[in-house]
Amino acid sequence: MVNKALGQHWLNNRVILEEIAELTGGGEICLEIGPGLGTLTSSLFRRFKKIVAVEFDADLARKLPGSFPGKNLEVVNGDILKFDFSKMPAGYKVAGNIPYYITSPIIEKVLTAEVLPEKVVLLMQKEVAERVASEKETVLSLFVKNRAEVELGPVVLKGEFTPPPKVDSQVLVLTPHAPVVSDAVMDFIKLAFKAPRKKLIHNLAGHKSKEELILIFDKLGLSRDARPADLHLSDYQRLYKNVL
Repeated sequence: MVNKALGQHWLNNRVILEEIAELTGGGEICLEIGPGLGTLTSSLFRRFKKIVAVEFDADLARKLPGSFPGKNLEVVNGDILKFDFSKMPAGYKVAGNIPYYITSPIIEKVLTAEVLPEKVVLLMQKEVAERVASEKETVLSLFVKNRAEVELGPVVLKGEFTPPPKVDSQVLVLTPHAPVVSDAVMDFIKLAFKAPRKKLIHNLAGHKSKEELILIFDKLGLSRDARPADLHLSDYQRLYKNVL
């Protein structure tokens, strides 16, 4: 039975499931987020020797091992946001069809893990995946790009799920790396986005006079009319050094 409260939608298209699993690149061990009925798990086992499956639904977690007799499957009944990533070995991969309502917290959890995964392949709401990869930045997209290389994978239409969600999905592929900018710069970025639709100069007015900010923007080659979404990580790094 599907638990709608948990945002469960099962993908059964074997071609798409194989494509998602293939994007991980395979390896020794995969951490699967929300395996549910084990449809993606089956494809992952063709590419990994062991799978650690973190499933929040107790009933699904209890039943999952029965679908994979003889396989090296470790099922953890719990919340992925509370999972101890330090227990994972170097070189592990992450895959999952993640609930729309906790997409951002899951991404943040994975990319700040004590032991970073080598590759992360997540199926999520198409709009969110596009937002992360977009040239028009958000706090989330800048956070992700600060900690990973970002690629968009295949789009999965809502009709491929049971029951169908209200929107289409898309695969987001992340290759984690050490942060490009410091936490202080990320805090500065959050400050810059306090009013996303306003000009950035207005949002930073509490730190410098408008005249000083205009001089700084001109010196850095930034438009005086720029809004927070117009600047990328390197721009914010330079701006931080000149404003604070």
